[in-house]
Amino acid sequence: MTTVEESEQPQRRPRASDRLVGAVPGPARNVVLEVGQMCQLLGKVVYSAVRYPRGYWKETVDEMYALLKLCFWPATFSMAGFGFLITVMGVGLLVLLGAANRMGAFWVMADIREIAAFMVGMVVAGVIGTSITSDLGARKAREELDALKVLGLDPVRMLVLPRVIATAVMCAMLNFLTSFVGVLLGLLAVGALGDTTTAAYIDSMSHNLYAADVWGAELKTLLTGLLIGVVCSFKGLNAGGGPEGVGRAVNQAVVICFALVWVFNFFFNAIAQGLNPDLLMLR
Repeated sequence: MTTVEESEQPQRRPRASDRLVGAVPGPARNVVLEVGQMCQLLGKVVYSAVRYPRGYWKETVDEMYALLKLCFWPATFSMAGFGFLITVMGVGLLVLLGAANRMGAFWVMADIREIAAFMVGMVVAGVIGTSITSDLGARKAREELDALKVLGLDPVRMLVLPRVIATAVMCAMLNFLTSFVGVLLGLLAVGALGDTTTAAYIDSMSHNLYAADVWGAELKTLLTGLLIGVVCSFKGLNAGGGPEGVGRAVNQAVVICFALVWVFNFFFNAIAQGLNPDLLMLR
């Protein structure tokens, strides 16, 4: 039974965002809510990093070092194995077409624009993403995040910000590693399998490698790492149900990140090639 004071209180009008979310069909509403909450977390991370650019760099460097130790060899061997298959297929096709001397141009598109960034995203999401989600989820289950809030500390700044920055920066750095491994594989392939010379491979690559390819690949992997860090941190911060809930959060985070790498890679390449028409030409 409501009191007079409660009945006299003005009713709060729903915001436009609430009305939009309410208009979304039931099965998709949770997805829209999660995407919005992830965007809010990303905004908090960016705001905290820019507004107060001190106090988190030591933790960020430690996270970068740990990420490098965990991802260096997986990224190298993954690129070597996957890149070898693409190299063999590319060399076989170009030899069949009588264009083995264009292997350098083919490998610019296959390695630098596609495979290197894709392998970095997959490895970081599978190795580091699971670590971020499980660590934050375990802290949530042990109520450590609530304890930090009681002490007046911000869990996003202390635990999320260093991990997100480290993941983004190291993704861009690992892209250099995987790109180098891919170029080396192509160089070995033309000498062992292709009916051409390494000089023709290097000449074809130099004529088709643009500055937009290099900075575009770095920017793409940087943003991919940023998204992976935010998604995995969000899932860890909102894990519930004890150890079983943490396991579900890890599984969901990895699946979302894998799909996100594919989708983001496609749209980023389409936009980059639309803004740089030279990337669509082979010389």
